[in-house]
Amino acid sequence: MIMPDHARLMARYNRWQNESLYTAAASLDQTARLEDRGAFFRSIHETLAHILWADRIWLSRFDMCEKPTCAGHETLKLWADWEVLKADRMKMDDVIDKWADGFSESDLRDSLEWHSGAAGRILSKPVWLLVTHIFNHQTHHRGQVHAMLTAAGASPDDTDLFLMEGEA
Repeated sequence: MIMPDHARLMARYNRWQNESLYTAAASLDQTARLEDRGAFFRSIHETLAHILWADRIWLSRFDMCEKPTCAGHETLKLWADWEVLKADRMKMDDVIDKWADGFSESDLRDSLEWHSGAAGRILSKPVWLLVTHIFNHQTHHRGQVHAMLTAAGASPDDTDLFLMEGEA
């Protein structure tokens, strides 16, 4: 099981990495951000939108925000505009910080029950496992974005957790 400090650490890492990727992506024009680069969600913009969509799906299950109004492959319906995507990402990072700051050890030992669209059924899992999953999902897709940005000539920051400012 993870401890509350781990959730808070990963929330800080989430924000740090999002700031890096969005800054690097902003150095490209809209055409470059939307170019199909062969990733699962095709482009830099769409992959960033997918990460935000998934964060909103998961955090809605914890009653921290509203559930998105589209399917995961339709994120451009919500975030076709780059500036709106960036602004909503920043707001979601605030929500994630608040969510992570609120955990106690007993909260993390609890279970969450929800209907999984991916599995097509009701699931119940320990909160600590779901917190780990949420941060792992972000990291997975941010790695894809990092690779696409680098290939496009942008320069995102390092991703190593130990390089994050303020860590021991």
